[in-house]
Amino acid sequence: MSYQHIVSERDGAVAVVTMNRPERRNALSYEHIGELIDAFGRIGRSDARAVVLAANGPVFSAGHDYGDMVERDLQGFRDLFARCADMMRLVQGLPQPVVASVQGIATGAGCQLVATCDLAVAAEGASFATPGGRGGWFCSTPMVAVSRAIGRKRALEMLLTGEAIDASTAADWGLVNRVVPAERLREATLELAHAASRGSTVSKATGKHAFYAQIDLDQAHAYEYASEVMAMTAVAPDGREAIASFFEKRKPVYR
Repeated sequence: MSYQHIVSERDGAVAVVTMNRPERRNALSYEHIGELIDAFGRIGRSDARAVVLAANGPVFSAGHDYGDMVERDLQGFRDLFARCADMMRLVQGLPQPVVASVQGIATGAGCQLVATCDLAVAAEGASFATPGGRGGWFCSTPMVAVSRAIGRKRALEMLLTGEAIDASTAADWGLVNRVVPAERLREATLELAHAASRGSTVSKATGKHAFYAQIDLDQAHAYEYASEVMAMTAVAPDGREAIASFFEKRKPVYR
């Protein structure tokens, strides 16, 4: 598929999806979201071991594209936010780890997208905001991912004040994993993507899906669920190989 709003390419075993609407601050229009859904879906079915989500220009993403909203009625807005939610779920449903590479401002749905990715690396000059709290349209959908990433009190501070936090605060709060100089952003992002994709791809995919399935369960049900996953993967081929290679003191060979 030919894309107008993104670039999808490979860097070895890592698939790199780059939002490419710098003139619109990489705002997420309905069409832009559709291209991301298509690209992520194709990558999920590919042999890529990890995914990097990046952006061209000085802004990672300014959130939803207001130019795409002016003529929308209620059903039009429902369709837009349903498509956006589908994209967010897809990111976390991919078998590969997804790492956001944040070079600049990430606001509204752009901040939501960073919070949704499994991991994130930010340049020192990056910033993050859910600005709806300063105006008349509260950031209700970004709230879903942001609150799960950084917890209630910090999420509510971002949501209610609408004020931006800098990259170091985002790291301290758990919104991003690492903060690096801008010139090292791509290198550091790829390093984290490679580190997160080591080992069995089958085991990694199962583990990622299990993480999101258990994270909102109460502790008793989380242990019940995770224990079953652990037992099932122990008798799967890669689980057997992990145990056998340990005892045989050799390098494991995974599928």
